[in-house]
Amino acid sequence: MEKVLIFDTTLRDGEQAAGGNLTIQEKLKIAKQLEKLNVDVIEAGFPISSQGEFEAVTLISQEIKWSVVCALAHANQKAIDRAWEAIKGADRPRIHVFLSTSRIHQEYQLKMTPSQILELASDMVRHARSLAEDVEFSPMDATRTDPEYLYRILEASIEAGATTVNIPDTVGYDTPGSYGRLIKNIFRSVPNIGKAVVSCHCHNDLGLAAANSLEAVLAGARQVECTVNGVGERAGNASLEEVVMAIKTRRDVFEQVETGIKTVQIYPTSRMVSELTGFAVQANKAIVGDNAFRHESGIHQDGILKKRETYEIMDPRELGIPGTTLEVGKLSGRHALKERLLELGYDLTDEEFNDFYRAFKELADKKKKITDKDIESLVAEEQRAKSGAYRLERIQVSCGDQGLATAAVKISTKDGTILSDAAIGTGPVDAAYKAINRLLDGPDNLVEFTVKSVTEGIDAIGSVLVRLESEGEIFTGRGTDTDIIVASAKAYINALNRARAKKE
Repeated sequence: MEKVLIFDTTLRDGEQAAGGNLTIQEKLKIAKQLEKLNVDVIEAGFPISSQGEFEAVTLISQEIKWSVVCALAHANQKAIDRAWEAIKGADRPRIHVFLSTSRIHQEYQLKMTPSQILELASDMVRHARSLAEDVEFSPMDATRTDPEYLYRILEASIEAGATTVNIPDTVGYDTPGSYGRLIKNIFRSVPNIGKAVVSCHCHNDLGLAAANSLEAVLAGARQVECTVNGVGERAGNASLEEVVMAIKTRRDVFEQVETGIKTVQIYPTSRMVSELTGFAVQANKAIVGDNAFRHESGIHQDGILKKRETYEIMDPRELGIPGTTLEVGKLSGRHALKERLLELGYDLTDEEFNDFYRAFKELADKKKKITDKDIESLVAEEQRAKSGAYRLERIQVSCGDQGLATAAVKISTKDGTILSDAAIGTGPVDAAYKAINRLLDGPDNLVEFTVKSVTEGIDAIGSVLVRLESEGEIFTGRGTDTDIIVASAKAYINALNRARAKKE
């Protein structure tokens, strides 16, 4: 069996998705979970892009012990030096150099000749190799690059010291048959290709990223670049969970290869990335969507009851999805609840559990039944509230079709200061946000506001997602509560906390 390396770029390409800003501590948290997932390479970020990005990559390099920590750099000596400065403390560092090679990028973006690009690629890979033993080179927009020129630049980059060469479908343009042929032709046409690992990096603009990546593996690629939940620029990247589970499930097709991914960590990782990036996983998303293992058709239900494999090609327990749904109430004991938290992937400290238990008891007084989804949302809400500079303490709203909507809010800061104010709005949420803005000097540009229920029933917890624009950047916030107005205020404060943390 040959190993297919899983290169996760959630923290780099995934974070580039509009509204996907992560704080340094959030990036570290995801990186540690990716290491638990057993990914081979973690692309931690693009250090030259900002001081915050540099600090995040540096911190991840210091904390991650098993996975390779990779930093991205464009073909520029300062960028490569900055990348090395960030990752040089890692146990297994890698520098990833990229340079556009397609004709349209040459003419309109770089304004360089093919020979100049070829020389620059060689020089920059050589410089990166003088710093690090592990160097990856990506000819950006490879699938729209003249094949003969692509072969030449790959050969030159390997000669200069690249240990991995990546073939990016940067704009999601290719199809499986065409992409697979390109990979095969690279093996045939690049004389020194045996000295490097061939990698694939596919975008999902045509919905083919996972299919293209799997075709590349069949053609001989031994590294797949992907993201958790498929997050990324535009329509996203190849989905890690889809690629990994396709290889594991279809042993008859991928009989010569395997990954080292600990699949039981897939669901907890998906949930964490969704929570921290603010990108909800669609219900019918393959592998990790809420409906992925739900069966409503009577024929399907009958088959599942008789033998699970009749309509399920994967066991949800292999993905870390709880096999049963626990319904608990206000009489549930602390020990049983703590055990269920562990089963759901939450290993809380005593202090964190005490805070959670108080919130759980408050919810149990409002709801007759509490499910796993309720527990997950409670844990996430407590973690959001504790991590921010500001926390909602109280909110009181008056509204109706005959009067003015008013909201009074009380907010606490980390140093114990209590802030309070009130405002009038066109509705209760507008009034609450205006009152919060008066206290925290928040932006007026709310670009998205979404409400959904966490579980079924009229007493369900409501989940609110907001995106707001601050100084040209989009920040996401989430809040949950059985009261939608309270959840809305929590979500807005969460977004403001994240904007503040990014600036700091």
